[in-house]
Amino acid sequence: MSATASATLPVFFRYRTPRGFLAEFVSLFWYYRGHDVERSKERILPTGTTELVINLGSGYGGIAGPQSESFIIQRRSADELLGVHFHPGGAFPFLQFPSGELRDLHVSITDIWGEQAAELLCRLHDVGDIEAKFQTLERWLMAVASRPLKHNAAVSFAMAEFQKDPGVLSSASMAERVGYSQRHFIELFHHEVGFTPKLFCRVQRFRNVIDAVQKLEDVDWADIALSCGYFDQSHFNHEFRRFSGLSPTDYLVLRTPHINHVQEPD
Repeated sequence: MSATASATLPVFFRYRTPRGFLAEFVSLFWYYRGHDVERSKERILPTGTTELVINLGSGYGGIAGPQSESFIIQRRSADELLGVHFHPGGAFPFLQFPSGELRDLHVSITDIWGEQAAELLCRLHDVGDIEAKFQTLERWLMAVASRPLKHNAAVSFAMAEFQKDPGVLSSASMAERVGYSQRHFIELFHHEVGFTPKLFCRVQRFRNVIDAVQKLEDVDWADIALSCGYFDQSHFNHEFRRFSGLSPTDYLVLRTPHINHVQEPD
């Protein structure tokens, strides 16, 4: 569907970082209203994180599990959205099942939390102030937590090490460092983070590429590939298309100021 420039609302964005125990699991609460065109389609790049998004206009809430591939969304100028951006593995304490069961899925929050989710949507409808909505969402998360707000120490350590350099450490070497068998470590990591260690590292390496080129006009892809730990240009091109659905050249043409959003042509 083509984008038009009529009937648009001013774009308004606000966010707040959580405090206390939630800070280890939630990166930020965010509110977004409006769009710079009446409607458009955008491709969302995978981040390896879980995202909770509530459309305040329609009253629908959805959760996207950790994504290993891009997906398409519709954006409209009338949208009024509230969301939770979790850290990698951050949704784990709030789920009553392994995070890996949400991988590459988009699910209604009522399918996961039932009446608790329905009550949240009602409460958000009754409060008008954005800060009050953030507080409501924060209290709700604390109430639905089904596990202690703490990662397994081995998982926390592994995520931090993998994020430092996702191309260096294997699951076998990491398992040895944290004192588990490789099989048990992979199961534990997948249970909390939603990805196997190998896939987590591949997504992190892709994210490092996106971060590195976001503000560049002229990109030396061979240099970027080498600096981000890819074996060769063919390996890099394959991985880039695997996660983004685009060639590196097409990505540069279609990227937007929002780092995880790419224009989707008609």
